[in-house]
Amino acid sequence: MSASPPSEPGETSKPASAFDLGVDELIELLEQGEVEIEGRMPYSSNATFLVTVHDGDGRRHRAIYKPGRGERPLWDFPPDLYKREVATYYLARALGWLVVPPTVIGSGPHGEGSVQAFVDADFAEHYFTLLESGVGLDDLRRLCALDLISNNTDRKSGHCLLGRDGRVYGIDHGLSFHAQFKLRTVMWDFVGEPVPHDVLESIERFVADGPPVELLCLLDALEADAMMSRAKALLDAGEFPDDDTGGHRFPWPLV
Repeated sequence: MSASPPSEPGETSKPASAFDLGVDELIELLEQGEVEIEGRMPYSSNATFLVTVHDGDGRRHRAIYKPGRGERPLWDFPPDLYKREVATYYLARALGWLVVPPTVIGSGPHGEGSVQAFVDADFAEHYFTLLESGVGLDDLRRLCALDLISNNTDRKSGHCLLGRDGRVYGIDHGLSFHAQFKLRTVMWDFVGEPVPHDVLESIERFVADGPPVELLCLLDALEADAMMSRAKALLDAGEFPDDDTGGHRFPWPLV
């Protein structure tokens, strides 16, 4: 099954204002273009680079490049975390939510890794400031649902970016899709709220159609089954769940 298109009509055929190219054209560039490193991103646990991706047609776009070779081994996740970055984009796309920047598996100076379109964002804004101002709440609720389904274990406040188009985009999804439920997030403010009707409709379609092949190729069988179980559980509950661990499902640092 092919992935569902982004939720906005015509999103793949016209430029999305948070990016310099339309989504389809941007994905093609990220997959096929040449990756040129501008510098290393600070405060990252693994090797993370700001790059420019360009091609012979004059197209260019900034991106974040995370090579597998630069990852620190973890005891509870297998190597190649960059594939989970890409899997999260495929999941969001299958749900019809443009809340994750276009992300592909690409190759750069340090080998294969994830290449994610850089979001032109207001970096003074993050989850806590957005929640306080009431900006982007619809996208934040979609991200909250996405994190529940993908089992994101590292949703910090600073991983929610306010794009120049007024939409909120989630980044840093390498620690996702574990088969064991271990959600860690700052997004507990929606606890007990009904999941919006349009979000439930998207999840219902996803459950009925099943995940796209490109997503399944990046997960093992247990991870894929657990993902679908979480989607069905959220659909059945119809509301955002509470933290039942006594407060141990917060990432650190929070921002």
